[in-house]
Amino acid sequence: MGIAENLAEVRRRVDEACVAAGRDPSQVRLLPVSKTKPPSAIREAYDAGVRLFGENKVQEAVAKAEVFADVPDLRWAVIGHLQTNKARQVAAVADEFHALDSLRVAEALNRRLHMLDRTLDVFVQVNSSGEESKFGLAPEDVPGFARELEQFQTLRVRGLMTLAVFSDDAALVGACFARMRELQARLQDSHDHPEWWRELSMGMSGDYELAISYGATTVRVGQAIFGNRLDPNDYWPVSAR
Repeated sequence: MGIAENLAEVRRRVDEACVAAGRDPSQVRLLPVSKTKPPSAIREAYDAGVRLFGENKVQEAVAKAEVFADVPDLRWAVIGHLQTNKARQVAAVADEFHALDSLRVAEALNRRLHMLDRTLDVFVQVNSSGEESKFGLAPEDVPGFARELEQFQTLRVRGLMTLAVFSDDAALVGACFARMRELQARLQDSHDHPEWWRELSMGMSGDYELAISYGATTVRVGQAIFGNRLDPNDYWPVSAR
């Protein structure tokens, strides 16, 4: 199947997962992840109705934003780990950032956004699996971090994000999502801005239906839509790397 057909299939499965969980399908947003995919694939998804694309690497998001600079309603979400020296680029091109887990990054983004007179929707990344290889805050550190975020006026906190453990064991994966749902509830009960925690960005190609059953509001799906990952060096011009 092509990208348009894959999109339709994923959307159908999202809707079915919502119905099975007793949720309104309008409560769940599909974020297609176009990392390593060429501009032609993005154009095909755009023609099928996609307007927001997720990218892991800042450099790739910036290069693609330049390619599509003449498409005003196409927007970018940076979903991968960010170093402070890349904050300027994210502030300039992204509408959403799904991996905030550092006050240094928050400060850098806030400073750059002020300079550009922009705001940025952000999700706080949580390490729900406890794996040392994963980025994100430990769940117990999130409430304190959340209080610190109140000083950054350009950052609009939308909710929490996580990468569940990579496993075929639904119980292990579901436990990660359950921790996120519990953390979300605690923040909504105790934080001065409960509206900040309405969203849960969790679930990818292999587990988005399970994530929906645990309350995901954004699912980040790449391979189920675009196919296997590519090496961007195979299509990306040297000047854009």
